[in-house]
Amino acid sequence: MNKKPVLVILAAGLGSRYGGMKQIDGVGNHGEPIIEFSIYDAHEAGFEKVVLIIRREHEAAFRKALTDRISKHMKVEFAFQDMDSLPEGYTVPDGRIKPWGTTHALLACKGVVKAPFAIINADDFYGRDAFRVIYKYLTEEIEDDHYAMVGYLCGNTLTDNGTVTRGVCEQNEEGNLSKIREVQKIIRRHGKPYFQEDGEWKPLNENALVSMNFWGFTPKIFRQVEPLFRKYLDENYENNPMTCEYVIPTAIGELVSEGTCSVKVLSSKDKWFGVTYKEDKPEVVERVQKMKDDGIYPDVLW
Repeated sequence: MNKKPVLVILAAGLGSRYGGMKQIDGVGNHGEPIIEFSIYDAHEAGFEKVVLIIRREHEAAFRKALTDRISKHMKVEFAFQDMDSLPEGYTVPDGRIKPWGTTHALLACKGVVKAPFAIINADDFYGRDAFRVIYKYLTEEIEDDHYAMVGYLCGNTLTDNGTVTRGVCEQNEEGNLSKIREVQKIIRRHGKPYFQEDGEWKPLNENALVSMNFWGFTPKIFRQVEPLFRKYLDENYENNPMTCEYVIPTAIGELVSEGTCSVKVLSSKDKWFGVTYKEDKPEVVERVQKMKDDGIYPDVLW
């Protein structure tokens, strides 16, 4: 493929555990949110366009806090994750405010993204090397049905302030993803990762490879996950109409198990960090400032 890769950012979450719109909450000394450092790193890697998947009612806030500033350097488009954008026969239950998950968000940009693309979370700091690695793959190797993900070590992706959910991955001998399962309620106990299952705390390998929602796709992925999202609703809507959500790692795991696609596992030398909880912010602020002090980032990004 010879089309210029696009960066897509999942930014429509409610931030319920954080207590606000963490996607644009400033962590830099000039008020820069994490998402802005990701866009800066992507720009340095070669990306020229970013698509922000947001809730329609948040557009003005994003423009004021972010896009008015970066649009001089990156082409910016919005895609809207509308709650009522559902398969025929489904409606939003009265009282539901939670989005339908990251797979639903992914589908929100199918009319906007026409080139190979990387997709990331808004509130995760991935590191510049990760963007270089995925950009190289998207420009040199990407093909329909042959995708990629940037993986991180589980022990490097935990917070000391609560539980997290991660897609735990397994690889085959070719370095491709062979299996991925969503593991919820992962926490560090006694210095090591544990997760809760059936009311019991079980150990998790600190070096287990996990997905942090850093994927490389072609637009064909939209056609592949649409029927899976419909199938998910068929199986979960009636029993859990208020909170069921279908996430990208689960969808990709299904495609891989079916043999519909392959996913090359890429690695980055950078260490992830993020703001899952409000209590995570002081450490993130400190780490971002240190990177500026060390010259990794300029004092004023743009």
